[in-house]
Amino acid sequence: MQPDLILYNGNIHTMDATMPACQALAIAGGRIVAAGDDALRALGSAKKAVDLAGRTVVPGFIDAHLHFLSYGIGLQEIELAGVTALEEALARVAARAGQTPPGQWLTGRGWDHTLWGSGEFPTRHDLDRVAPEHPVFLRRKCGHAGWANTRALELAGITAETPAPFGGAIDRDPVTGQPTGILKDAAMDLIFRLFAEPALPEAMAAIRAAMPYAHRVGLVGVHTMEGAAAFRAFQALQTAGELKLRITMQIPEENLDAAIQAGLRSGFGNDWLRIGGVKIFSDGALGATTAYMLEPYEGDPNNVGLPMCSPEHLGEVVRKASRAGLACFIHAIGDRANRMVLDAIAEARKVEAANGASRSPLRHRIEHAQIVHPADIPRFAALGVIASMQPIHATQDMLIADRLWGKRSATAYAWRSLLDAGAVLAFGSDSPVEDLSVLAGIHAAVTRRRADGSPGPQGWYPEQRLTVAEAVRAYTLGAAYASGEEATRGSLTPGKLADLVVLSQDIFAIDPMAILETEVLATMVGGEWVYGAERM
Repeated sequence: MQPDLILYNGNIHTMDATMPACQALAIAGGRIVAAGDDALRALGSAKKAVDLAGRTVVPGFIDAHLHFLSYGIGLQEIELAGVTALEEALARVAARAGQTPPGQWLTGRGWDHTLWGSGEFPTRHDLDRVAPEHPVFLRRKCGHAGWANTRALELAGITAETPAPFGGAIDRDPVTGQPTGILKDAAMDLIFRLFAEPALPEAMAAIRAAMPYAHRVGLVGVHTMEGAAAFRAFQALQTAGELKLRITMQIPEENLDAAIQAGLRSGFGNDWLRIGGVKIFSDGALGATTAYMLEPYEGDPNNVGLPMCSPEHLGEVVRKASRAGLACFIHAIGDRANRMVLDAIAEARKVEAANGASRSPLRHRIEHAQIVHPADIPRFAALGVIASMQPIHATQDMLIADRLWGKRSATAYAWRSLLDAGAVLAFGSDSPVEDLSVLAGIHAAVTRRRADGSPGPQGWYPEQRLTVAEAVRAYTLGAAYASGEEATRGSLTPGKLADLVVLSQDIFAIDPMAILETEVLATMVGGEWVYGAERM
């Protein structure tokens, strides 16, 4: 096939072990047809030849765990990420209240009470001071705790007598027993049920708004952990020819029976939109102190977190999905939750083997795997469980992890231990929980330091650091493997999709701290420049 585009004079890191580096790529029909040196320019009359001028090229990045529709909707909500004082957060709520008719909901996310001096959770009374005429609900940065005002609690019918649902907690005043306004995990559903699912036009608009942000950070694909509203919108955008991001879609556990009845299986779809598996929750999160732990939180001897389901229920769901050919993408943060999930998958593997699937096992995953008991680390590889992790969580959470988990943090965000034990790593951002930037994630994985250099030159538990090549692999081939697409994506190999990123610096050669100074110059999806075309 005659190439219609040739990129030459580049510093190209292919992530293909048979040819790790090259100077030129030939592209035709949205795929790479040849990789080699600058002699590729003689392949034929390409419609266009682009001189990369020595710039660095890597495979297009894939975010293996985020909430893309939520990210798009969040662009219109109150943004509280990085706010360092309660009063600043309240000022932002007050400003939005001043622009919004009384009675309408004010929503937002991103607050982190551990940055606010005392480290105490805020209360409904704080919000009542600045927005007494609006119901307000603001999700914590981890997404596992919410902050409501009195008006919102009243609309939800949450009182001192309201029992907490299984897998959730309603914080209460120790004297009066009244709800403080902090709802954790499943208790947030008492508020969420009041919100209408975004209509199709609204969801499509939010995704349209979000795609350019993804392209600017070098993303060519995402694995999104959302439900039917997002799935409908992605399908509509693909039909309209507007989808410029490759989507792996998860099915929420509550829709599992419907998916089985419809005959859906992991891998169904095409290069733009496909089914990944079933998203299941086993516990909460670190910041909300609901991650399910083997031993109590430091300084809180009665708290081991919150399981979101029983081991029996989890095992039943994983086996049911496995029998139907659906991989399981299971949220587990605490060490007890990770063990519970590994136990469930171990039993499911027996079911798969009995059904003749042992030669091509389902790509089951643990999402987050934030703290794993040392005895359980080898089980990931032994069971073929993918560690779907988010490097930026480590640097953002290191202080609170030290405070709540103590010395156990030695196996928190244990990328090196998992990789050396033979596990496949697939990296993502968990956006909008954290920054969408892939380069920020690579920096965190390689340095285990924040942008300001803390906690020091060696980083936080430096024995868990990765090389740049290992981190890039987790955002490319690792993520592609996690969705069963390593044959078509994840490396710059002839025959694969022409998805790539042009960088301003060679992140494989510079000081790792300088990775944060690197810019994505251009992003290509399927042979089309979707960002930075004017620079090429």
